[in-house]
Amino acid sequence: MLQSHYKEEDSQNVSLGPVNPDRVDPANHQPSEIYDHRSIEARWQAVWQQTQIYETDIARAIDRASPEHRPFYNLMMFPYPSAEGLHVGNVYAYTGSDIYGRFMAMNGRDVFEPMGFDAFGIHSENFAIKKGIHPNQLTARNVERFRETQLKRIGDRFCWNHEIQTTSPAYYKWTQWIFLQLFKAGLAERKKASVNWCPSCKTVLADEQVIAGECERCNAIAIQRELEQWFFKITRYAQRLLDNLEHLDWDE
Repeated sequence: MLQSHYKEEDSQNVSLGPVNPDRVDPANHQPSEIYDHRSIEARWQAVWQQTQIYETDIARAIDRASPEHRPFYNLMMFPYPSAEGLHVGNVYAYTGSDIYGRFMAMNGRDVFEPMGFDAFGIHSENFAIKKGIHPNQLTARNVERFRETQLKRIGDRFCWNHEIQTTSPAYYKWTQWIFLQLFKAGLAERKKASVNWCPSCKTVLADEQVIAGECERCNAIAIQRELEQWFFKITRYAQRLLDNLEHLDWDE
């Protein structure tokens, strides 16, 4: 069953508070249908935080010797805090994934639903330049805003005790380690190649980020530029990947 710090008896100790007289219909003395989302959601989110209901015992969940070994990793794309607030598109995507995570939890799975911030990159630096604030300070401020005033308020079952920030040395030391292993194995090489370049954002653009010849972010004309860059030799595994498609289970 789902492991959490929340117990059934806790629900008996949670007070919803008195009925607000302003929400009572004077005609029949019954609570009105008005949903006071600010007070109701804030109250229950505080309960979830206090009971740690969405924190998963990962060590137990991944223990294959345990009879309750039923882990489910519900990973979503981490937002990048290069603006004043979270994009509504992120919330749209997170809602569907969170619904599925709740469904799996109701079916007895140990759902691990982490959240973090993809805070490195030229977009964060450009935003810092625009605001005239050091990127280290601005990124930290934006992360707090994203987390405290937006992500926590949408009510998803994120495991905040396992939050990740890509700007943290505790995180990127492992991405550096992975790169070193690929380099040592001969799977990373440096060479020149042509790229889409935005002269305004001063960054490389993926093909999908060039719309009608323009940068999708600033509408500057994208140009072709030859840059020295790193490549991973993933084509070495192309046939192996194709052959293994037959063994994938696409049910979920």
